[in-house]
Amino acid sequence: MAEKTTGFVAEFRKFIARGNVMDMAVGVIVGGAFKSIADSLVNDIIMPIISLATGNITFPEMTLVVGDNLTVIPYGNFLATILNFLITAFAVFCVVKAINRFYKKDEKASAAPSAPSREETLLTEIRDLLKEQQK
Repeated sequence: MAEKTTGFVAEFRKFIARGNVMDMAVGVIVGGAFKSIADSLVNDIIMPIISLATGNITFPEMTLVVGDNLTVIPYGNFLATILNFLITAFAVFCVVKAINRFYKKDEKASAAPSAPSREETLLTEIRDLLKEQQK
């Protein structure tokens, strides 16, 4: 009695089962986990070092006051976010570069010409004998 699902559900199941969709899902999950690592690196290690260099001023305290103290622009958090992005982008670049290097090695190994088969060798010999007979 198991009916085969058709229509939207079957199409969605086919889409989700494709390898690249699953790879993308794993990438998103790992990327989310890596973001928390990058956040910790920026907030817990890099920011205290920068704070020491700037006279114990942390990034959230970095603000620009415009006018008569009416408008305050907190640019420190923006700088921390940019630093976090650069760290994440560099890590993704390194991962993609490593994966590309792996695929290039795999392509070189598969692109190496294989020895001719027995049939090809025999056909080549026959061709060469026929050329000699024509001369």
